[in-house]
Amino acid sequence: MAPAIPAAMERPHFIGIGGAGMSGIAKILAQRGAKVAGSDAKDSPTAEALRAHGVTVHLGHAAEHLADDASAVVVSSAIRADNPELARAAELGIPVVHRSDALASLMDGLASIAVAGTHGKTTTTSMLAVALTELGLDPSYAIGGDLAGPGTNARHGDGQVFVAEADESDRSFQKYDPQVAIVLNVELDHHANYASMDEIYESFEKFAAKIRPGGALVVGEHPGARELAARVSGSRDLMITTVGEAETSDVWIRRITPKGMTSEVCVVMDGVEHVFTVSVPGRHYAHNAAAALAAGAHAGLDPAALAQALTAYTGVGRRLQPKGEAGGVRVIDSYAHHPTEMTADLEAMRGAVGDARLLVVFQPHLFSRTQELGKEMGDALALADASVVLDIYPAREDPIPGVTSELILDAARAAGADATPVHDKDAVAGVIAGMVRPGDFVLTMGAGDVTDLGPRILARLTD
Repeated sequence: MAPAIPAAMERPHFIGIGGAGMSGIAKILAQRGAKVAGSDAKDSPTAEALRAHGVTVHLGHAAEHLADDASAVVVSSAIRADNPELARAAELGIPVVHRSDALASLMDGLASIAVAGTHGKTTTTSMLAVALTELGLDPSYAIGGDLAGPGTNARHGDGQVFVAEADESDRSFQKYDPQVAIVLNVELDHHANYASMDEIYESFEKFAAKIRPGGALVVGEHPGARELAARVSGSRDLMITTVGEAETSDVWIRRITPKGMTSEVCVVMDGVEHVFTVSVPGRHYAHNAAAALAAGAHAGLDPAALAQALTAYTGVGRRLQPKGEAGGVRVIDSYAHHPTEMTADLEAMRGAVGDARLLVVFQPHLFSRTQELGKEMGDALALADASVVLDIYPAREDPIPGVTSELILDAARAAGADATPVHDKDAVAGVIAGMVRPGDFVLTMGAGDVTDLGPRILARLTD
């Protein structure tokens, strides 16, 4: 039986309903029986998937899209104050609810696992969702990416466990009160919202403070995660479990054996060795799986059964996702947009492809991130044999004078990289077709619409 729907969520209207986080909450509410509506700038496979669940999706933003009897208007931090549907909500006296509050209300009364960190949240949340489903526990989950196709980022299950990706970008993860939390890593990002590492740590400390009494915090090997653990250790009734390749870790990753586009992972927990396969290459994905194993054990699951269930995970959209092969060239898609993520995925691919050439199509994401980390992005691209760099994808930001993708190109060339600017996205497929030869790998990389280029590159190579 579905948990009761909060009164404010009985007839919600979502502004930007096609977004990764928003669409998942809308889908779960629809599956629980709410009358859900919303709007988005353009049609999409995600919007169509929502319609299949009875959700009304309007195209474009207009005051008349908001029904007079809506119980609440749900927004994300990306929605601007001048949105006409927000103005109409104010006229009608309809309450405005942030998506994090809506998600928190869905987790009420359930054993929840919240996955946080600067990188790796979507993958780790997905691993848990797949493994719990494989174990027959019928979990609910909300993920920032699609497991198999559009609309598969969230699900209402009849089980007692809810797994959620906890987003730190706008501090909204401080709204959750999980039984178990994972913090994979802590780095400075989202520069429009955080001015320093001190602000980042303060935000993560507030998140950790919301873990339920007697609950658990699982931290990765990243220095920032370990610093967080030190800051919150002993402050309250909280069990802290460390995960890493150091033998002193509570959950010891004893061995990671690359096997092409997969890895075999050996983890020791409470003196017991567990060996399982992770279906994507790279040490960071093995660490994600080990953190998922530790969190599941804290939630009362049998570690041996959970380790084997993790082998059912076959990837999530845009996390080193194979897009196809044409003309002897394989195309892979990566969501990496922060230098740490870029380096991790490029190193993973280098290990997986052996002596084959690796070409990257990179689209920077956000002017503020490029301004702060453009040099480090260029350094990361030096790991590829050649790269094509697009203009900055602005997302929610306005341009910053003097901040362009040239910052990245200059740094890449200074690091010895073969980097080419392409300002017309429609020209990329032709540029890549002129660069590749059979046996190459092409990695489309970035958090914007660069993902659309994979199929277009494959089509061009087929022609």
